[in-house]
Formats: sequence, C-alpha cells, structure tokens
Amino acid sequence: MTNLTQTIDALGALKAQIADLQAQEKAMKDALTELGAGTHHGNLFQLTITMPEREKPSDELKARTKEAVEAFRATLSHQYLTHHAPMVASPTLTLRARKAA
Repeated sequence: MTNLTQTIDALGALKAQIADLQAQEKAMKDALTELGAGTHHGNLFQLTITMPEREKPSDELKARTKEAVEAFRATLSHQYLTHHAPMVASPTLTLRARKAA
C-alpha cells in the first residue's frame, strides 16, 4: 500500500465519520428545536435558540430568478464577462467506496 493509497483511504474514512457526525448533529438539533426560543443550559455549554423569520422562495420564484439572471447575462459582452467573471480552476474531489474493498 502506497502513501497515496493510505491518504485516499484516510480521506474516505474521515468523510464517512463526518457524514455520521452530521446525521447525529441534525437529529440533536431537530430534538432541541422543540424546546422553543430561549436560552437553555447544559453543564458545559449554553444553547440559545432564536426563531428569526426568513424568506423562503418558492420553486417558481427560484426558476424565474434563474431565468432573469440568464437573460441579463446574455446581454453582457464576452469582454465584460471575461474581466468580471473569469474562468478559474476549481478542484473537485469525488470520493466513492470501492466495491471490491
């Protein structure tokens, strides 16, 4: 096993642990949200729950907004877009468990 193999496997194991922890966090947050707004105390930490109101756009509004942005971008020159929205390298790592492992 090479150092590269170990690093890839370690990253995969770490991502699996993170996914498990995020699922646990979501379950805890869902349960604690039922306490309602206010300050709640543990032995080591204090939890403050607030209930601000936020806009929740509908799927229709999201689609219309996307159409408006695309229509606006279509009016911009290639030179403008090249200067204000340049293409840059964006590393993307896709990690999947091997079936044979």
